[in-house]
Amino acid sequence: MRWSWRIATVAGIPVRVHATFFLLLIWLFWASLSGGQGLLQAARSVGFILAAFGCIVLHELGHAITARRYGVSTRDITLLPIGGIARLDRIPEKPGQEIAIALMGPAVNVAIAAGIFVWIYLSPTLYDFADPSLLERSLVARLFVFNVFVTVFNLIPAFPMDGGRVLRALLATRLDHVRATQIAANVGQGIALLFGLLGLFGNPMLLFIALFVFIGASQESATVQMRSTFEGITVSRAMIRDFRSLHPRDPLSRAVELLLGGHQQDFPVVESAGGPPLGILMRSDLLTALAEGRTDRSVEEVMRRQCGAAQPGELLEDVFQRMQQSGCQAVPVVEPGRGIIGMVTLENVGEFAMVEAALVRGKGKTQQPA
Repeated sequence: MRWSWRIATVAGIPVRVHATFFLLLIWLFWASLSGGQGLLQAARSVGFILAAFGCIVLHELGHAITARRYGVSTRDITLLPIGGIARLDRIPEKPGQEIAIALMGPAVNVAIAAGIFVWIYLSPTLYDFADPSLLERSLVARLFVFNVFVTVFNLIPAFPMDGGRVLRALLATRLDHVRATQIAANVGQGIALLFGLLGLFGNPMLLFIALFVFIGASQESATVQMRSTFEGITVSRAMIRDFRSLHPRDPLSRAVELLLGGHQQDFPVVESAGGPPLGILMRSDLLTALAEGRTDRSVEEVMRRQCGAAQPGELLEDVFQRMQQSGCQAVPVVEPGRGIIGMVTLENVGEFAMVEAALVRGKGKTQQPA
């Protein structure tokens, strides 16, 4: 995810923090000071947020470690102002596995809340349940309430919360995975609209949550539909065959010339015709270099070397997944003895998915009884 930085690696899983999370801390500290709470209280407010997000990291690790038991790896965990996101490489094959993975996150929060409750119960001289100011003066008590809230909130049956994934998995025991996802996404969007209506009556945070849930449900449905379209499709059926290449010592002006003179946006870089790909010059990297005023740079200084290559007989779904993991918008398709024979780009993959979906809809209409 862009604008995020790795801060730790836990159990082999990178933990990242998005830039907006730091904005949340700055805003909270400023709001506390402007509200007349003083420097110490402002620091305590920030400390509570950090502790709360520590609980969220444990929540996401619960998902990730459980997924690992079923052979599903986790790319990373990213902290956002609205919570955390554990990006799994794929959806588990069996609905029961998805339910276990989804429920393990809230189970971690239940365990944390239970541990805090026992600590408070065994420390009556420090914590008095009858004290109305307990939540104001005790960070531990607020963490207890926070973990209870996170548990309940995540069990709401709406993507991208855990409850939405549980609902999808339960539906998948009776329906195909795509249809189950569509229904669960529709339920999530309905709940998001309800949150939005409630937010209009004085709670801006509910509006923010509603937007997050609505977009998350839409993205989940679109991703699953796209992956379903790719099932059994090889790279050779979706690759671009009409493409131009660059030499590593070509100036960026040559890339600009090709970019403006045709439809191609990303260019494979080769030393000679029929040779192996050395990298990919992507349009975004080219524009960044031009914006820096370095038009004299060569292609090899700007190209990406980590994008790899695909084989024409590979499954398109596997290549698409690799592209998402590497952040590359294009990969060359290589055939032994012939060099690069095509290109797979995110744009072309999206167009292929739209064409296939249209063909499926058209086939369904022709099969309807007159």
